[in-house]
Amino acid sequence: MDLITWTPERVERLTQLFEEGLPTAEIGRRLGLTKNAVIGKLHRIALAPRGGVPVAQPQRNFFEFNGPSCLWPHGHPDDTDFHFCGARPLPGKPYCAEHAAIAYVRPKDSKEEKARAA
Repeated sequence: MDLITWTPERVERLTQLFEEGLPTAEIGRRLGLTKNAVIGKLHRIALAPRGGVPVAQPQRNFFEFNGPSCLWPHGHPDDTDFHFCGARPLPGKPYCAEHAAIAYVRPKDSKEEKARAA
């Protein structure tokens, strides 16, 4: 097992790269160390951990339930203006007539079925 020699110059370089905001894996590559060696030293010299980029929680209040409504989505769930159609659905279906016509496509009749019907 190779021991890492943390010279004052190496610690200074580690601190500089860390303060520049480089990821620990990149710092390790530049110093010829593993990511874990970098993280370990950062903890030992008590550098304040960086917070990751804050991730906004998607709004999940997609619909206010006021009884049955069409569940056809408009947009992507991560979009701020995402919503459902909201029109009155067909009985026993989750969609209104307009969206049910898109969602429930009947298969085309085969040639044999057409011949029998004629």
